Amino acid sequence: MVFKPRFYFLAGFLFCVGLLSAALYFQFSGGLEPCPLCISQRIMVFAVALVMLVAVLHNPKRTGVRIYALVGFVMAVLGGSVSARHIWLQHLPPEEVPACGPGLEYMLRYFPLTETLKAMLSGTGDCARVDWKLLGLSMPAWVLISFFVLALLSLSQLWNRSETRGDRKYFSAKGELPFR
Repeated sequence: MVFKPRFYFLAGFLFCVGLLSAALYFQFSGGLEPCPLCISQRIMVFAVALVMLVAVLHNPKRTGVRIYALVGFVMAVLGGSVSARHIWLQHLPPEEVPACGPGLEYMLRYFPLTETLKAMLSGTGDCARVDWKLLGLSMPAWVLISFFVLALLSLSQLWNRSETRGDRKYFSAKGELPFR
């Protein structure tokens, strides 16, 4: 069964809300402090969620669905690249791991914004530490899988043939106009 694009965008938005809720749960209840790359991944999940929410609220016609699908896909791919970098850092040999830097709050307060953003996107030694695993995969690996799912969900809307708000059948099966 093919659902309308609005349903898929809503599902993607709720999936992102679940991811962000889980991240906050692990931070505040589980005591896992996020590293700069974790914060960057959260920002990218939020960006995907925002695209999906705007698509749900806007309920666009076919062209708008394609635009939202492409923007959501690009945001998910960018987020996935941050997750992939995080996984790469976690698998480096100990002697190649970058030095641990100051906390993100300290960097935001005392470092120039460009240096803070560079640390957030490239990671520090804190990012190489694995504090949590499920089924042998670290949290960034699960986030990468989630970004992959969100990218596929967005991309699938390019080929979704269900009727959108602006699509109507102008002729009946007999070729008559519906308003006669």
